[in-house]
Amino acid sequence: MVEVLIGIISGIVTGGGMGGGTILILLLTLFTGMEQHIAQASNIVFFIPTALAAIWMNIKNKKVNFRLGLITIVSGMLGAVIRSNFSKSNRFWVFKKIFWYFSFFYCIKRNLFFGKGVYFKKKKDIINLRKTKRRKI
Repeated sequence: MVEVLIGIISGIVTGGGMGGGTILILLLTLFTGMEQHIAQASNIVFFIPTALAAIWMNIKNKKVNFRLGLITIVSGMLGAVIRSNFSKSNRFWVFKKIFWYFSFFYCIKRNLFFGKGVYFKKKKDIINLRKTKRRKI
């Protein structure tokens, strides 16, 4: 049952294009006791069908930049080959530390600076936001 809830939560985040795999790895290691490198490999199996579903929906909604996608696919494949070769070596602990620090600092940055999901285009947007906050208080 825990695995089903983890899958649903990760799928929701993946559907939004926001890194459901990171959530999946975190939840698998915390709640099922799975080792991190096994959770990361399991993430790949999870990622393919959920990514295909998200891609299909985004193409249908005309939200895909194919040129950018092609560039990131090629460079991402290169990075995946490099990373996969290191997982066989004794230096795997380096990637565990990098993953941990990245996750930790990303969460702090996200919550401190972008936690409200408010992005401003013009100065008047900030003024309007301040007025609406005063009304709510």
